[in-house]
Amino acid sequence: MTSYSAIAPGTDLSDHARVLTRVHDAVLAGDRPPVRPRGVVARSWSRALDLGLDASRPSAREPLPFAAVEQRRRQSPLSLVVDELRQVLVSVADASSFLMVVTDADGIILWREGSPRVRLRADSLGFMEGARWTEATVGTNAIGTALAEAAPVQLFSAEHFEQAQHPWYCTAAPIHHPVSGELLGVVDVSGPALTLHPVIAALVESAVKLAESRLWRHHEHRLERLRQSARGVLDTVHGPLLLVDDHGWVAHQSGIGARDRVEVPRADRLIAVPGLGLCAPERLGEGWLIRPREVREDIVADLDLTGPPVLRLRSDPEPWVTPMTQRHADVLVLLQRAGRAGMTAAQLSTAIFGDEEHCVTVRAEVSRLRKAIGGLVTTSPYRLADGVKLSVVPPDVPVRG
Repeated sequence: MTSYSAIAPGTDLSDHARVLTRVHDAVLAGDRPPVRPRGVVARSWSRALDLGLDASRPSAREPLPFAAVEQRRRQSPLSLVVDELRQVLVSVADASSFLMVVTDADGIILWREGSPRVRLRADSLGFMEGARWTEATVGTNAIGTALAEAAPVQLFSAEHFEQAQHPWYCTAAPIHHPVSGELLGVVDVSGPALTLHPVIAALVESAVKLAESRLWRHHEHRLERLRQSARGVLDTVHGPLLLVDDHGWVAHQSGIGARDRVEVPRADRLIAVPGLGLCAPERLGEGWLIRPREVREDIVADLDLTGPPVLRLRSDPEPWVTPMTQRHADVLVLLQRAGRAGMTAAQLSTAIFGDEEHCVTVRAEVSRLRKAIGGLVTTSPYRLADGVKLSVVPPDVPVRG
């Protein structure tokens, strides 16, 4: 039994469903329930009520057109691993009377497979490809609540907000890119409530771990292909350089200390790399060759908070200015204050949100920050890279949570 399971082994599902119905009705009526709902359920119901959702009347489901779903599938990294998810989950779906559902990070259902009989029942709920299953759209459900909580969620029967979903169970877990930490979507298993088995949660967890492992291998294979395709050119180029993919991940380096990622390269702008200074990316096959205009030991920058946050390089005459979101500026201020000791995800979570419960959000934010400014920030722990000197203007601006 996992920590987020909705039932324990040996639970009488029919009796438990009846109790949960009384709990649901009492809480939504403002009365005292016979037992308290689980914390994850209570929080989600509260969010649904704050949104003004009506549990007795399902909101309209307007699925995206097929062409839009196909486009999202092509753009999603999960398309690389959906076959592995099928092998783990769909192979037992018919016998177990459940559906495998995979969404993107917006909660849009991209793939849905499994028992034909259960698919027909799901159609009546609008639980189909192209539909958005966030809490804001359909109330408390495992997909939307997993996105809201940034954690795996299992819901049984009347733990769902909408009464129409009470005949169902659902088990969902977020799936992240193992390299960047970016949230890619959610893997969900759903079926008739009275068929829920305690092993379902472990099955979903295993599927997510397998998919993330395969994504890591795809990343490694892509970098290796880039190295092989560029080998002839690299043998003729002298001096410090990096070979990176379109996302800034380093496939090869020479004459420079270890780097795992740099700012996402673009042909129309310079990028700053600690140890190299400002570089002009050059397209090389499926990747980019990064070489310095002149080697610099230090990168000196200002984080200007006098208006909308911008990061401005001072150590080079060539203009280099990058706009920042306020959250990214907050992270940079915290890392500047932390110095070489840096900060863990838990420490950043506490500093920004007031607790350690937002580590997944922090990792995703830092991943997006590193996508924008690359190697200026390093990981394990998070800190400014060696050779980066950052000043904040004005220097004593409080960090916003």
